[in-house]
Amino acid sequence: MTYKAGDMVKVVTKDEMVEGIVLPRPDILEGDFLVVKLDSGYNIGIDQKKIKKIEVLKKAKATKEKKIKLKHNPKLPKVSFLSYGGTISSKVDYDSGGVSADLTAEDFVSMAPELEEIANLKAKKEMSVMSEDMNFGHWAKMASDVARELNSGADGVVVTQGTDTLHYTTTALSFFLKNLKKPVIVTASQRSIDRGSSDAFINLICAVRAAGHLKGAGVFSCLHGSSNDDYCILIRGTKVRKMHTSRRDAFRPINELPIAKVYPDKKDIDVLNKNFEKRGKGKVIAQSKYEENIAMIFIHPAMDPGVIDYYIKRGVKGIVLMATALGHVPTQFKKYSLLPNLKKAKDKKIPIIIATQTIYGRVHPLVYTNLRKLSIELGAIYAEDMLCETAFVKLGWVLGQTKDYSKIKELMLTNFAGEINENIDDKSFLY
Repeated sequence: MTYKAGDMVKVVTKDEMVEGIVLPRPDILEGDFLVVKLDSGYNIGIDQKKIKKIEVLKKAKATKEKKIKLKHNPKLPKVSFLSYGGTISSKVDYDSGGVSADLTAEDFVSMAPELEEIANLKAKKEMSVMSEDMNFGHWAKMASDVARELNSGADGVVVTQGTDTLHYTTTALSFFLKNLKKPVIVTASQRSIDRGSSDAFINLICAVRAAGHLKGAGVFSCLHGSSNDDYCILIRGTKVRKMHTSRRDAFRPINELPIAKVYPDKKDIDVLNKNFEKRGKGKVIAQSKYEENIAMIFIHPAMDPGVIDYYIKRGVKGIVLMATALGHVPTQFKKYSLLPNLKKAKDKKIPIIIATQTIYGRVHPLVYTNLRKLSIELGAIYAEDMLCETAFVKLGWVLGQTKDYSKIKELMLTNFAGEINENIDDKSFLY
């Protein structure tokens, strides 16, 4: 029996039997392969030479895509829905056999009608960028887009993008958006929206609910709080990190409790951490000047101190060191000591920021002698309990505001968006 793309087939080979939907063979595959999308959501290529039999289980039906028209309910809040790409806005790309970021925001509503019962949605696709390709320029555009929507009457904004660098985005928006009096909710999904196990729908519903109904303001992430579909958690934008490659509940709060639990089927939002601003009125300002020529360096045993020299020669304007534990870098042995190289950076007035790679906890400039050498002799700035990623993005933003070293230090140690906690709740460890 003949088959075509879109047909559900059973393929019997010399080694196994598989069932799935036939996809057009991507040009990137070598040889003569049949590409099948399995029920698990994954695609496999099957060598035609090994196929003994192909049985068509169900023929593909031609469907005509329907245009949807968003409804308006005067009793519901206004939420702007801005799409920037990523897995949450992905579906099968028949040219590559993978996924591409090409769903529009209206598509989300057509697949999750519950959204219209939660808020009046204004949807716009701003970009289609996978998160690993995002940079300061994209974050600056996002800030301008969000400010535009909030200043135009939106009660909240939902931003969708990819998961891999979502915590960089939430951090950037936290610093770029000034006088923020409403919630900005950043959401995503670990699994593409056309998979049965996708977390996209629950994340979207919870994000819109939070944007429209949270009695607070700020930038927050909103994704699965457990591996089930029971609730999502809101996490402060400067305190969130992706902690697993594939779990649906990959995002965890660091050095702080989550802000709230949001449910896909309940109106009430359970506030767990009241440390956030209340909703209010006022014009949002996108203060998005930045310096992109900065570096983040992972400290490890036996590292080559010449790495510091490399960045100095590249004209870097600031460096974040992902130091060990309380903020250590190699100092004892001449061959590996970073001190002479960091002294060169100091002489060129390049700010050195010390954050910890342990993720949880805080750095300290004075506990050990080596820490004192960095903080006192070299003037390194210890970033308290900030995540390395948060310190990196904040440094880029701070350098966009000033080049004066004393002012840089002052701004880096000023708590603008909850990035610095004086006291860390013990319950927040591995929440």
